[in-house]
Amino acid sequence: MQALIRTVLLALACSWIGLAAAQDNAPPQAAPRFAPPASFAGSPEPQPNESNAQRAKTQPGNNAPFWRQVHDSGSTAGVTNLPGAEKGVLIQPFVQYPGSRYTNAGEAWRQVRNRWIVPYGGALIAIIAVALALFHWRKGPIGHAENHGGPIERFTYFERAAHWSNAIAFCVLAISGIVMAFGKFFLLPLMGHLLFGWLTYLLKTAHNFFGPLFAVSLVIVIVTFIRDELPQRGDLDWLKKGGGVMSGQEPPSHRFNAGEKIIFWAGVFVMGLVLVGSGLVLDKLVPGLAYWRSDMQVAHMVHSVAAVLMITMFLLHIYLGTIGMRGAYRAMRDGWVDEQWAREHHAYWHEDIEAGKIPAQRTDASPPGRHATQP
Repeated sequence: MQALIRTVLLALACSWIGLAAAQDNAPPQAAPRFAPPASFAGSPEPQPNESNAQRAKTQPGNNAPFWRQVHDSGSTAGVTNLPGAEKGVLIQPFVQYPGSRYTNAGEAWRQVRNRWIVPYGGALIAIIAVALALFHWRKGPIGHAENHGGPIERFTYFERAAHWSNAIAFCVLAISGIVMAFGKFFLLPLMGHLLFGWLTYLLKTAHNFFGPLFAVSLVIVIVTFIRDELPQRGDLDWLKKGGGVMSGQEPPSHRFNAGEKIIFWAGVFVMGLVLVGSGLVLDKLVPGLAYWRSDMQVAHMVHSVAAVLMITMFLLHIYLGTIGMRGAYRAMRDGWVDEQWAREHHAYWHEDIEAGKIPAQRTDASPPGRHATQP
């Protein structure tokens, strides 16, 4: 058995020596079609008759010829058994952008991510979070705590189910995306590489699984609430007065005020659909797309920017829907509000209910702590 192993090792060694000799005697490679990157620009050019072994002695540490060959081979497709576009291309070709040196398209994408999206996106999220914390510290929750008047059904069970499905999926996606994008700056120093690696792997898996749930629930939310999110009277006046944040007197509005409508159209409709579309590209679920590297890089940048903008807008929505406004969380949790809350925050909506244009109860559900109304 030992003799067999020695024979196999000797055969492999001879094969390797023969391959190296063949490479040394091979004719010189053609000049690359693209300019070499700046990392080995200006390095000594290899002599035509100089072998790899001689170059290692005369120019120790000079690996520029190797990377020139890698770069030149990356401009054309090689042979591979892997299916899909560009699987036979080792690296993306080098291109020259206006006003810049030759650079790799993948490196350009990396620079955009690391120098623009990550620092500025993280700063924007942090600024909004700190601003909301300072506002709550100075102003406290909006509205009054007293409950007067009969119950009004604000959200049906179906509306709440659609909202909470989308909200839970969004929170998982937002938290996992923040950790994957910014976690190495504030979690890695605390957890170490091992735990942080397992955490990011777990969150990446959760991100991929909750993405389809977010996409389906987003469409349901849009179809469910779009009718009440259309512009109505009082919306412009609500915006002019800033929602009464500084005065403490909220302007009248219908079922949803102008601020909620902006979040719906800009955050849910536009950014949500952009996120879903770019996410489908990143998951390779769009039929007919070749999925070139450039396609995936553009989809990643679009997905990242839309995610940052959506998170910043929904931080405000989450704040007002929980601790920022008295009674708002109970309305989405139980589906009911009292007349005073409706009159204070949505006066036009309350007027339409009193006038009989809108029913105060749209389903057969009973308010919490109350018996069902008799027909």
